[in-house]
Amino acid sequence: MRKSEVLAAEAVSCLNRAFSALRDIWEEIGIPEELRLERTGAVKKHIKNLLDMMVAEEEHLKEQLLRSVAAYRKEIDGLCAELRAEPFQTEEGSTILQMVKDLHSHVEVLLKQKKDRKRELQALQEQDKNLCDILCVSLFSIDDSAVPSLDELDRYRRHVASLSAEKERRQEEFVSIKRQVVLCMAELEHSPDTSFERDVVCEDEEAFCLSTDNIANLQSLLQQLEARRALNEAMCAELRSRITELWERLQVPEEERQSFAVHMTGSKVKTREALKLEVDRLEELKLQNMKSVVQAIRAELAEYWDKCFYSQEQRDAFSPYHDEDYTEALLQLHDIEVGKVKSYYETHKELFEAVHKWEENWKLFLELERKTADPSRFSNRGGSLLKEEKQRAKLQKTLSKLQEELESRIQAWEQEREEPFLVKGQQFMEYVTEQWQLYRMEKEKEKQERHLKKSRQIETEMMYGSTPRTPIKRRVLGPHTPGKLNGTSLSTATPNSTIRSAFGATLFHSPTSRLPPSGGKLGQARTPIRVAAKPPRPGHRERNKENLSQLNGTTLSGGCSPAAPAQRNHSVNSVASTYSEFARELSKASRCDTSSRILNSTTTNAFC
Repeated sequence: MRKSEVLAAEAVSCLNRAFSALRDIWEEIGIPEELRLERTGAVKKHIKNLLDMMVAEEEHLKEQLLRSVAAYRKEIDGLCAELRAEPFQTEEGSTILQMVKDLHSHVEVLLKQKKDRKRELQALQEQDKNLCDILCVSLFSIDDSAVPSLDELDRYRRHVASLSAEKERRQEEFVSIKRQVVLCMAELEHSPDTSFERDVVCEDEEAFCLSTDNIANLQSLLQQLEARRALNEAMCAELRSRITELWERLQVPEEERQSFAVHMTGSKVKTREALKLEVDRLEELKLQNMKSVVQAIRAELAEYWDKCFYSQEQRDAFSPYHDEDYTEALLQLHDIEVGKVKSYYETHKELFEAVHKWEENWKLFLELERKTADPSRFSNRGGSLLKEEKQRAKLQKTLSKLQEELESRIQAWEQEREEPFLVKGQQFMEYVTEQWQLYRMEKEKEKQERHLKKSRQIETEMMYGSTPRTPIKRRVLGPHTPGKLNGTSLSTATPNSTIRSAFGATLFHSPTSRLPPSGGKLGQARTPIRVAAKPPRPGHRERNKENLSQLNGTTLSGGCSPAAPAQRNHSVNSVASTYSEFARELSKASRCDTSSRILNSTTTNAFC
């Protein structure tokens, strides 16, 4: 049993006790039955009225609670609609008071959510407005009179975050561009002369509108200033190049150059004006020293000709190079030619450098080849011969590799430009072939010179006698029978009594018997002397002339005359530029050498 039922039972018991007490009192007083009924009716009426009033009050409370439930439900439905939330459902079997309590609590929650959303929306709108004012963009489209949904608030947050990031990016870009603009203006000595330039340079960075148009205009301003600065730098660089060129041509002293060195860097207006003044001064000085300037530019032109491997015909094509009338027009022609050749060199610099590298290796190869003809190289120790051989092998590989690379590169270059790449007036492979031909011709020339030298040595020994190759000790010779030819008499022969073979090993005796030039007898003992170490005496010279005339007239008839070697040497030295002419000359020289060797061999056999 519930407590309320217990209390109700106690109330009924109290009422019964009260009625019992009233009856006892009325009995003691002696109130008649009619009055008792009347009085009992009054008590009943009073109790009934009181209970009816109490019931009515409770009924009214119930109605109020039900009205509250209805109001809460209505309010909750409205808030759920505004907040785009799910409708609230009360628990089944709940009493009116519980319903009122639950509904009231949910209404409070919904009202708080609505208030928070409205507050956040207001804050986002303020941020959005500030960012849009700075970035000059439109506001985020949202109904500020309604309660935003969670999705709308999330989109709004992301929109504001993106605007903040864009603002930071544009702010950094603005600060960076502004810094460059200020530097350019300072370098150009330019003052802001428009409202936009003043807003950029003079106003606070936070007050600048970071719109896309302003950023684009700012970038355009920077590009204009950079273009002016680049133009200014180019002008200054050109002026400095001109000054350096004029300094070199005019041979300006180093002290004077150092005094002007402060203006050789930078590109400010003052620097540019100083450079212009210096150029004007040097130009005027150039006119006063036209001859030396033209000679200097000719030296520069020759240097570029060498770098571009110009042939003599290509150089001669520039006829003003040899003009002696030193005028301003002549100087201009030289300037134009230098500019043209310089541009040609810079355009094909890589190829020219590769050809130059090949030439350097070629010269080193020729130098090593010349060393091979030096007999003193065999007396060197320390492995120098091995080093030379290794270096020669390496050079040959390098030359071959460079030649192949250059050939492929030049072919590609010629196909691309549809013009030949010339080295000293020739295509590169023709030039290389010619160098190898000249190298082989030079080797053949050296071989011929060795043959000529050997032939001359034989002829000299035939005329004057051979020179002992090793010192011979003096020996005391005893008397011998005149006319007897033994070993001693052979060693004491006259200067023209012996000849040495082409190999310098065998001694042949002269068949002619003559008295000694001094008038001495044949039987006198004589000491061997080195006849070839000094010129023959007049008597000997006469007899040698006779022998020479005999050799020239009889023994060497049909062969080469003594003057032939010199003539042949001259022919090899003046070898033709083509290989066919060289072959013909070489064939003639070979036939002459063969005839000379046959005649010398015949003469030697006759003497023996």
